[in-house]
Amino acid sequence: MEWEFLLIFLPACFALNMAFGPNNLLATTNAARVGPLKAVIASFGRFAAFIPMIAIAGIGMGTLLTTSMWFFIAVKWVGAAYLAWLGIKLMMSKPQSVVVEGEAPQSMGSLMRQEFLVAAGNPKAILVFTAFLPQFVAPEHYALNFTVVGALFLVMEVFAITIYAVLGSKIGRYLRNGKAMQWFNRASGALMVVFSIGMLAMKRPVS
Repeated sequence: MEWEFLLIFLPACFALNMAFGPNNLLATTNAARVGPLKAVIASFGRFAAFIPMIAIAGIGMGTLLTTSMWFFIAVKWVGAAYLAWLGIKLMMSKPQSVVVEGEAPQSMGSLMRQEFLVAAGNPKAILVFTAFLPQFVAPEHYALNFTVVGALFLVMEVFAITIYAVLGSKIGRYLRNGKAMQWFNRASGALMVVFSIGMLAMKRPVS
């Protein structure tokens, strides 16, 4: 990758990373409940979905989502259903005070699994990798360049996650009583349901 391309790629990439989507909403909610450090660690669960997606996009299989209507619909409906279920579960949660360090009601594995499933069930992610990343990859040494670009995307993702986690933790400071936390969960859950509806409205890109 040429340096001039890098100067364009990094800001554009960070803007994509900072987009307020389902995973960043989940990181914000987790940070408000269990603290920023645990939220950041848990959000690495999405990397378990993103890394294979980047690899798939790199070898050209990402076009399957743009060429196969049924595959795109299947991924979209499964992802939307899980996100809606997660949102409804949050909205129906009982009043609960903000969890302090070491007292999380969910294990780290459970939080990471949520991050993974939300990321894996969003076809928009692999479409971004398929349409965005190759624009910054030089034809020569394609595999190496795509790996570097993909790694930079993940590094920028960590910065975005940290920002959302810090914001979430600051929100959590104002939610010291169970009733306030319940309303925050309801608002977060409602947003997740809205995102799930938005995912259902996504149309398969024209190849």
